[in-house]
Order: sequence, then structure tokens, then C-alpha cells
Amino acid sequence: MALAVCLLFDRRSERALRALWDRIESHGVPSLRSHTHRRHVPHLSYAVLRSWDRDAVAAALAELDDGAPVELSFDGLGLFRRGRAWLLAGVSADIVARQQRVVEVVRSTGAELHKHYRPGVWLPHCSLAPRARLDQLPLVAADVFDVVPFQARLDRAALVNSATGEVFPLLSLP
Repeated sequence: MALAVCLLFDRRSERALRALWDRIESHGVPSLRSHTHRRHVPHLSYAVLRSWDRDAVAAALAELDDGAPVELSFDGLGLFRRGRAWLLAGVSADIVARQQRVVEVVRSTGAELHKHYRPGVWLPHCSLAPRARLDQLPLVAADVFDVVPFQARLDRAALVNSATGEVFPLLSLP
């Protein structure tokens, strides 16, 4: 179980990502659409927390200056261990600085940060297929390379409980 501090996509970008999930699913490859509780939303995580006080984290994030929406270009396919396929985003120094501020703020609440979200280690990405088998990767790659480069706008933020799929909107955009 984890709590993620996420940027959420605008409606156009979210529709396009859900359509990509559907294309991946049409090949019999489980995407984030059908993973676990089936309530996942397209997102980019600034931080994933292993332990937390949700109210404290939300209050601390509310103290950050409200940021402008983020424009990202997703230009490639990435893979993590165990077949986790994702869209690779090119990022600016601003988005890296924003992620670092979020990490500092959530750590100040006593929350425990997942090791892959430490500043300098974090790889900004949008998950597509969390458990693709080796023989399915060419299908995922073909679908991804049909849509990249993918220009996206992230204009909202939320805390997302990965165990339940619950989304708790944040009032500001860190």
C-alpha cells in the first residue's frame, strides 16, 4: 500500500492515455486500466510514500506555492523490472525542482519516501502496462510508437492511494 503525490493530466491528455491503455488491452496485454482495483488514473508521480499521515501531507503540500500547469513531451518507451512498461517524459529543470520541493515537504511530515522517488533517482514517467511479459513487449512498443511524441498537459494534482484507487484532489498544483 502506498500514497502517491501525483500530477494529473488534463482531459484531452487523459482521454489519449486511456485510449492507449485500451489499445494495449486489445492485444491481451494488461494495462493500468485493468490492474488491481481497476480505478487507476493516468498520472505522473512526484513522490510515492510508504508510510504517511494523509492529512499532514495534504496540509504541507497546500503550503507550497501554486505552480503553473506542466507541459511534457513523452517521446519513448521505458521499462522497469518485472515488465513494467511506461511512457518516458523529457523534463525541464523546473519540473525536477518542483519534485524536489514536494519530496522535502512530504518528508517534513514524517512520511517515508519510496527509494525510487529520491531526488536524483526519480524517473518521471507515466505507467502503461505494469506486468507485461517479454513476448508482449513488442505489442506495447508498437502501440507506443504509434502515438509518440505525445504532448501532454498536467493541470491538476492529487494524493492517490494505490491500494484502493482513492483520489484525494489537492487544492494547489505543486
